[in-house]
Amino acid sequence: MLTYKGGNKVSKGTYWNLRKGLRVDVAAEDILPGDAASTFLRMPVAVMLLSGPFIGLLYAILMPIIGIATVAAFAGRGILRGMYNLVAKSVTFGWQPRNAYLSGKKKEKKDTK
Repeated sequence: MLTYKGGNKVSKGTYWNLRKGLRVDVAAEDILPGDAASTFLRMPVAVMLLSGPFIGLLYAILMPIIGIATVAAFAGRGILRGMYNLVAKSVTFGWQPRNAYLSGKKKEKKDTK
């Protein structure tokens, strides 16, 4: 069995509660902390030792992809923000609500000859 509930009596090993990030090391038989809703995982040492290289390989493969995706996301966000600002400036027509614009058009002066 790989899963155990809080309050259960367990044997020697390391148990992890992934939801709370809690790790419990048991040196001899002991009771897991928490209530029955807390779920703990126990993985045998051999499985942990064999999974280590695969986890490292996965990290080495995905790290460059994550870096490229992050740079592409920041560049895309910057381009879209610039395009939005350009469109927003061209759509506005220069009206400012605090100006009255009540003076009307300037009248042409009549020549008095």
